[in-house]
Amino acid sequence: MAPQLLNPKDFEALINGKRVALYTLKNAQGSIAQITNYGGTLASLWIKDKNNNFKDVVLGYKSLHEYQTNPNAYFGSIVGRYANRIAKGKFTLDNKTYNLAVNNGENHLHGGTTGFDAVVWDAKQPTGDTLELTYVSADMEEGYPGNLAVKVQYHLTDKNAIKIKYWAITDKTTVVNLTNHSYFNLKGEGNGDILDHKLQINASSFTSVDTTCIPTGELTAVDDTPLDFRKEKTIGKDINADYEQLIIGNGYDHNYVIDQNTTLNLAATAKEASTGITMNVYTTEPGVQLYTGNFISDKLVGKSGKKYHPRAAFCLETQHYPDSPNKPQFPTVVLRPKEEYHSVTLYKFSVAK
Repeated sequence: MAPQLLNPKDFEALINGKRVALYTLKNAQGSIAQITNYGGTLASLWIKDKNNNFKDVVLGYKSLHEYQTNPNAYFGSIVGRYANRIAKGKFTLDNKTYNLAVNNGENHLHGGTTGFDAVVWDAKQPTGDTLELTYVSADMEEGYPGNLAVKVQYHLTDKNAIKIKYWAITDKTTVVNLTNHSYFNLKGEGNGDILDHKLQINASSFTSVDTTCIPTGELTAVDDTPLDFRKEKTIGKDINADYEQLIIGNGYDHNYVIDQNTTLNLAATAKEASTGITMNVYTTEPGVQLYTGNFISDKLVGKSGKKYHPRAAFCLETQHYPDSPNKPQFPTVVLRPKEEYHSVTLYKFSVAK
């Protein structure tokens, strides 16, 4: 099956004087990524399966309007200024307390009311396989200090990886944690659940959470727990286990502490038998959040007209740990003037024939 590409006209708009568009990246293998500068969102990603048919492996919508009116899933978006949760929407930096939006129970999630997923980025496409996005987050935007200049580069490599590079600089000490929030289904978006996908995560521990999904501060060994993915197993094998951490998240919604031995580490590998598609996730980040789409609304209809539902996809969000601004024992997320934030993540695809 040939790719059924999204129509760029369905993404054309002017928002606050800034032009929104849909950009198409292609590589030598025929893979295609479509990205809108609204939220820096990866809206489609077409990969060949073992039968030489193209599958769109990320969830999303067919128009800008749907992204604007269904914002809480963060399908494919760049998430920031701080990805994941900050406890009670507060943190203290250099003896000053900053108050953020409380938009996830009693906590702050994914940058606040209008995070990086819901702003228009400036876009430049220097080559057919690369898109560069820039955005300046103003001092105290969503409560965060400092004018933060951010650059994100998407590159669809000829080795079939979507490579995402992040940079940021600030004029005032702040906190930064950026990620991409793509939801993957290696059968193709809208084609059933992901419980039979095989998953392996190179992590010996995770950041255990309280009942509001905020890390307790402890690193918990995965040994003898349903969160142990060091050996490949299906996502569904233990997802409904009677285990407090899974009950809290209604499934997997946990930050794994990646076993690191180099700069760019293999964090996880996902496989799907019917398509033969394998996805390897490499990152310079210390953590990866496994989220199994536990709260995807069954009222949502995706870009191909198929209904979505809980566990219709999984996320592997490379990141620093949740609530790090309030956990000095975690790797630091503080960025000071004259420093540069830089991070790299690859989602690399291959096919087992």
